[in-house]
Amino acid sequence: MSKLVECVPNFSEGRNKEIIDALAAAISQTEGCRLLDVDPGASTNRTVYTFVGSPGDVVEGALNAARVAFKLIDMSKHKGEHPRMGALDVCPFIPVRNVTMAECISCANIFAEKLSEELHVPVYLYGEAARSESRRALPSVRAGEYEALPTKLQNPEWSPDYGDSVFVPSWGATASGARKFLIAYNINLLTTKELAHRIALNIREGGRGKGQPGRLKKVQAIGWYLQEENMAQVSANLLDYEVTPLHVVYEETRKDAKELSLPILGSQLVGLIPLKALLMSAEYYMKEENLFLLEEDHKIRLVINRLGLDSLAPFEPRKRVIEYLVQDEYSGALVTQTVKKFVQNVGARTATPGGGSVSAAVSAMGAALGCMVGQMTYGKRQFESLDGVMRELIPSFHNALEDLLDLVDADSNAFASYMAALKLPKDTEQQQQNRRFTALQDGLKEAVGVPLSLAEKVNTLWKPLLELSKHGNNACISDLQVAAKALETGVFGAYFNVLINLREIKDEEFKSQTQKKATQLLDEAKNNVQSVLQICEGRN
Repeated sequence: MSKLVECVPNFSEGRNKEIIDALAAAISQTEGCRLLDVDPGASTNRTVYTFVGSPGDVVEGALNAARVAFKLIDMSKHKGEHPRMGALDVCPFIPVRNVTMAECISCANIFAEKLSEELHVPVYLYGEAARSESRRALPSVRAGEYEALPTKLQNPEWSPDYGDSVFVPSWGATASGARKFLIAYNINLLTTKELAHRIALNIREGGRGKGQPGRLKKVQAIGWYLQEENMAQVSANLLDYEVTPLHVVYEETRKDAKELSLPILGSQLVGLIPLKALLMSAEYYMKEENLFLLEEDHKIRLVINRLGLDSLAPFEPRKRVIEYLVQDEYSGALVTQTVKKFVQNVGARTATPGGGSVSAAVSAMGAALGCMVGQMTYGKRQFESLDGVMRELIPSFHNALEDLLDLVDADSNAFASYMAALKLPKDTEQQQQNRRFTALQDGLKEAVGVPLSLAEKVNTLWKPLLELSKHGNNACISDLQVAAKALETGVFGAYFNVLINLREIKDEEFKSQTQKKATQLLDEAKNNVQSVLQICEGRN
């Protein structure tokens, strides 16, 4: 699949619709760029744009928007609640798919260099692109904001990374960087700006300064007031939502608000959010409230409700979750095809989809049958005593079937990578020959890794399948038998795919360890399928 980088430029204009639309048009009209979200704020006087594309395309899209901003935004007249230092205040590049952080750092540098050369403005690097620790955190780079720039630029310690140390009144300065996915998240309070900021100081990692840290790692926060909504917000940036998830910020804020007798009226996401962030919060509330949910849509609805994400405006997941917005990038994926079309493609005169993709699809079917039997048992009066057991077993199959479906395309993609390496020139100078050899070997190892992952994933299902065979709905015994044979077939297919790709790999240690692992997984499948079938036979 193609490389995908997310770019989230923040422009210091959130009130003038003509300017907001002009910046959006500059991005959307850039070839290869897809504008996903435009989020203006009148009180902050700031608009956050989110778009994706290849590394080169997103750099060009950001430059095109900057060129428009240079003509239309005058920072000398700007006022707003959000900290800022430039017309294009900050421009981060974030890896989304098949892109490393190093590539995003390169994007940040290329963008900064071109911006400074063309518009003659100062640009700082921050985040993963920072050249010194003192510039890693955006608040440090932006300290003093626009008003401090005339003095700041004269300080050698704050010379820009690109461009001259010259103050440009209409522009200010820009920060260009690379980072993980940042979640901009605001919690609504019926209170004053001062009390909202008091809570922000309590929860943010930096706290009140040296010696007075806050409670939450990887969280930046301030308090501000929204005149239009007549309420305050704790405005937080989650720099790493896997370290401090969304619900933790909300619950910690709610705890402080309760101590101060302040009402919370839900919360607000600015821009987009990764699906995983919402699902992490769903798992938290499901555990806290002893809820049993399987469907992704239900889990997201739960989070919207518990966090009050629709308190200021409707929250539409299909427009706010980044995976949903870029899913049409997968429109050619095998798993999006009808069963009939997939089978016809397998039967066509092409190398892919082949045995690897079929093995993944068959395994996914086996996992799906296990999920079905669990759900046909759970909630029924005659099996009421087994509800607790089913709540433990069903998610194993439900989660595995999604992972196995991903491997249907992963197998074909791995083969495509190998074929691409074969097309590299071979009758040229030694350097190119070495490059071709390395690419071929890497391609083969990738091709081996996919079926091995398939067998490992199936291996996690034998224990729950054995339990399900003992306790599952008696009317579904045949479904369990089919599930067992489907999973075994998937492992057989994975095993043979591993063997055929190992033949051309030159790394003997890798070959030996991989073959040993594949054989072990096959033996486990053979033994476990017999155990499942014996249990099922005994219940007939």
